[in-house]
Amino acid sequence: MSRPESRYGQHVLHDLTALEQGDAVRNGDVSPLELVEHYAARADEVGAFITTTHDLAREHARTLTEAGRPTDAGPLWGVPTGIKDLHPTAGVRTTFGSAAYDDFVPEESDGLVLTVEAAGMPSLGKTSTPEFGSPCYTEPDVAPPAVTPWDISRTAGGSSGGAAAAVAAGLLPVAPGSDGGGSIRIPASCCGLVGLKPSRGRISGAPRYGDPVGLATPGTLARTVRDAAALLDVLAGRRVGDPFWAPPPTAPFLDACDREPGRLRVARFIAPVIADVDVHPSSVTAWENASRLLEQLGHDVEDVPVPIPPEAVADFETCWAVLTALSPAPPGREDRLRPLTRWLSARGHAVSGPEFGLAIGSLRQHAGRALAALAAYDVVLTPTLARPPALVGELRDDADPARDFANQKAFTPWTSAWNVTGMPAISLPLHWTDDGLPVGVMLAARPAEEELLLSLAAQVESAVPWVDRRPPGRWA
Repeated sequence: MSRPESRYGQHVLHDLTALEQGDAVRNGDVSPLELVEHYAARADEVGAFITTTHDLAREHARTLTEAGRPTDAGPLWGVPTGIKDLHPTAGVRTTFGSAAYDDFVPEESDGLVLTVEAAGMPSLGKTSTPEFGSPCYTEPDVAPPAVTPWDISRTAGGSSGGAAAAVAAGLLPVAPGSDGGGSIRIPASCCGLVGLKPSRGRISGAPRYGDPVGLATPGTLARTVRDAAALLDVLAGRRVGDPFWAPPPTAPFLDACDREPGRLRVARFIAPVIADVDVHPSSVTAWENASRLLEQLGHDVEDVPVPIPPEAVADFETCWAVLTALSPAPPGREDRLRPLTRWLSARGHAVSGPEFGLAIGSLRQHAGRALAALAAYDVVLTPTLARPPALVGELRDDADPARDFANQKAFTPWTSAWNVTGMPAISLPLHWTDDGLPVGVMLAARPAEEELLLSLAAQVESAVPWVDRRPPGRWA
């Protein structure tokens, strides 16, 4: 019997998009097990996984084949993926990126894991994340750093850096991530991918509901807009007890990629939300080129003031510190926490209950004003990051956690704005530097308008396709 990739001419399986792999499974050209075996055989040289689960993936794939394709199966049925190591997975080591949990094995899986399993997507392992998903780089003490395959001396970003590195290096076709301040869009920019943070409440946080502020949400990392939309169709939906929810779409999100967005009003700004940040020329060029492209596509692009005031940053930091303090180490293992985590936790513990409540209320007021200021516009355009991917270790500073945190803010001065407002936002790989580093641009839409955002993103991708652009060398 010929190897499955030989059926695709010059293309091997990981060259296919996730949707093309799903089509191949549906047509009987390849089995879920053949896909699992193909990806399991690929070496992880980018720090993508903390824990691999190849045998469990094989078992799941065999079960899928024996049971047969359900009549209501989605287009990604039988396509492998991975689970970010912040999501408890029954019987599988789940470290939360922390040495304090290096031997923790949950007894139950959270809602996202169960959703992915029910969709017929075998998981090849737990994708790497920094401790508790806090930093914007992925350098956990329990695994090697996650690096971008475009230059393995540079970070894959964070906190979904492992998921992004895996998709960019062809170790997974598509992967879920999570995003509380940019943790999907940052690695998407660093790894040359599409990274979609959906609206607040679009994807359930059950059963833990670990973020009482409402900043964080799961989302998708993919090579194409259509793949990102298809995985959003898998993940989206309410569960009983959800504190936030978004109204259901009018049709599958994948269908939105086939609709013309119409003529849109695009607001744009480039001044960082966080003051005193130097913006690299490549980020400016990417933003300017994207502006021209949107105009060429028939949209009206207008400059607007920064809609989030500087004082919102302090409120965000207060909430971020308290959220970090809500992730303690097991008793007796506090010394295994990273200096940054201990520093942020100490800041969080110093916040009183009324101070925390006031910070949440202030953030919501800032969000309301921003949404009102942007209400006349269909989408908002900014750079994703202030610079190309940083070198591994360049942002991290264990000796000075305050400096570490300042470095992160300077790297990501726009992304957290849309976590505050709850707007869906997507990073698109529209630019590369002269030395081959990816630089993303970011589009955000009104809350619950993922369909419009995906329609526009698909139009942009059709105009300047990037799917055939591959990292150099060993990941071919």
